[in-house]
Amino acid sequence: MNASDLASLTARPETDVATWVQPIEAAMSEYGVDTPERQAAFLAQIVHESDGLARLEENLNYSASRLTAVWPHHFYLPPDDAGTREDASQYEHRPELLANLVYAGRLGNGPSASGDGWRFRGRGLVQLTGRTLYTEAGEAMQIDLVNQPDLLLEPIQAARAAGWYWRRIDGNAAADQATPAAFQRLTVAINGDLIGQDHREALWRRAQTLLGVSGAQGVS
Repeated sequence: MNASDLASLTARPETDVATWVQPIEAAMSEYGVDTPERQAAFLAQIVHESDGLARLEENLNYSASRLTAVWPHHFYLPPDDAGTREDASQYEHRPELLANLVYAGRLGNGPSASGDGWRFRGRGLVQLTGRTLYTEAGEAMQIDLVNQPDLLLEPIQAARAAGWYWRRIDGNAAADQATPAAFQRLTVAINGDLIGQDHREALWRRAQTLLGVSGAQGVS
């Protein structure tokens, strides 16, 4: 995979993505993503998750109406009944306040007052989220992600973290199957759902072609 291939896959200028070639190659080597089948699946997933290698940090800048759509159990807007939910207008375009609420008390995070939700918001090529994953990834990569979470905004560490997470979800075993069903399982393991699956599958097909995957089943 060279800069021209990455430009084709991301639909971005070669000059914008050239800096990613070495970090991604190094991460794939470190974590055994070492066949065309594995690399095609890995590249498709990280390119989608990072919006073409352009976004390394979770966007939490939501309108009030969008908050009620994304987190309906957390937020409401009048005239709906509040129940135990928060008024979405109080969290509109307030990323830090939002993260500290929706990520509180889960993913290894403390309560909202701890600030863990914002501190350990999604970062890197696969948007690692929560104190637990930051701790586990940091220990495995031998870097201090708990105290220096912004290390995941650096291309080398962002790519390594994606490789580490790929190994954690046994991504190579799924990629080796090179079937649509296995690729869908990868999406769920990375994203939690099949969000953006059509785009992921299009990227997968393109990556297979670029890497010369022979006999690829692809996606119907």
